[in-house]
Amino acid sequence: MSTVEELIDVREAVGVFNGPETFQSAIDELLSAGFHRSELSLLADENTVREKLGHQYGKAHELADNPDVPRVAYVSPEAIGGAEGALIGTLVYVGATAAGGAVIIGGGALAATIAAVALASGVGGLIGTILAKIVGDHHARYLQDQMEHGGLLLWVRTWNAERERRAIEILQRNSGSDVHVHSLPVAA
Repeated sequence: MSTVEELIDVREAVGVFNGPETFQSAIDELLSAGFHRSELSLLADENTVREKLGHQYGKAHELADNPDVPRVAYVSPEAIGGAEGALIGTLVYVGATAAGGAVIIGGGALAATIAAVALASGVGGLIGTILAKIVGDHHARYLQDQMEHGGLLLWVRTWNAERERRAIEILQRNSGSDVHVHSLPVAA
């Protein structure tokens, strides 16, 4: 028994941005205008693109209309900051709790417990800070790599002509270049 996969055309607006500031400004305005972050997608990192396409790409605008290009979901700067804070806070808490529990179980005095908690909190916080820096550095490298390939690609899923018009207007107002709408075949 063979199955035939039905394809539908999905419309989306796309633009290339020459800097993280205008890119973020466009995203912020799209979200304020009622677009959901699940309707926004970005170009995946350089290694993922190379693995998926089987070759190195030159400029971002070459990929704007390629249905096979790998994408990633939009993650807000606030979410990245939240992840960084969670890494630090969690490791401070875990370190302090483990150290305090170990000293109390071992029959340690209050002063020893406080000292162990303080030391473990500091170590946990240091490790969390290092991990948070790695998260932040990864995001900065991602942006820099995209800029070296001609800009930051932003796709916006649109569902009707009015949403297409609104997305194009916002992308252009925020200095998006090569802004246009295209159709992509997607399995129904």
